[in-house]
Amino acid sequence: MIDDNEDTKFHNELIIDQFTKQAIPFTQNTAHSAVQAANRLYQLNCIIENDSVLDVACGSGLVSCELAKIVKHVTGIDITPAMLEQANLLKRQKNLINIRYDIGDVSNLPYDDASFSLVVTRYSFHHFVDPYKVLSEMKRVCSANGRVAVIDATPAAKNVDMYNYVEKLRDPSHTRALTIMELKEMFRKADLPVIETDFFRIERDLQGLLDSSFPNPTDIDKIRALFAEDVQNDILDLKSHYVGTEIHFSFPTSIIVAQKP
Repeated sequence: MIDDNEDTKFHNELIIDQFTKQAIPFTQNTAHSAVQAANRLYQLNCIIENDSVLDVACGSGLVSCELAKIVKHVTGIDITPAMLEQANLLKRQKNLINIRYDIGDVSNLPYDDASFSLVVTRYSFHHFVDPYKVLSEMKRVCSANGRVAVIDATPAAKNVDMYNYVEKLRDPSHTRALTIMELKEMFRKADLPVIETDFFRIERDLQGLLDSSFPNPTDIDKIRALFAEDVQNDILDLKSHYVGTEIHFSFPTSIIVAQKP
């Protein structure tokens, strides 16, 4: 029997393998969605100029760089070296000197208690074996009256099982997307009172998604068939539709912001 630590170690290796391959195309294809997320956090009045921010599972630094344009300092942490290479490249390209990147496991954050006034993560929870543990760590390193924000895909309850099935086919590092109610319950369990919520959709085209996520070639036709069925029968909550002969869709995305007591 594999214990929880071994299971997490194996899954972390899967994440590193997947996102080493995805590092460059992920950065090129998801920049607009990072701008959307940062803008919505700002519109929700969740960002303050003198914030010290931790970007958990920061990936290639897209959100970090957007936030660094506004706040005092951003620290990003991720487990995949290739992603952090892209993050440091992006930081230099944008001439941002108020960002630092660390490599590490976000389920055991290497920071002191109450180190940051805003702790944020985007599109990461569905990759974690134990997202509650990560949320608890985010709370621990957040200062009193600071904010904890999670941005992730939240498919409708009636679609979540099929959504997770197709995402696992597309990206084996996917574990499980949560519904908005499950995510809110996780915040309640962590004693993190929610102060703001938001919902929006991230538009993508299926071919671009497949090109940037490297699924098993034998699964590509199956993935395409499921998206085509979503066009007809709404099985994935992706609002799939044809633009010419190509399928386009949109990820259902929620933002939950809590204030640490």
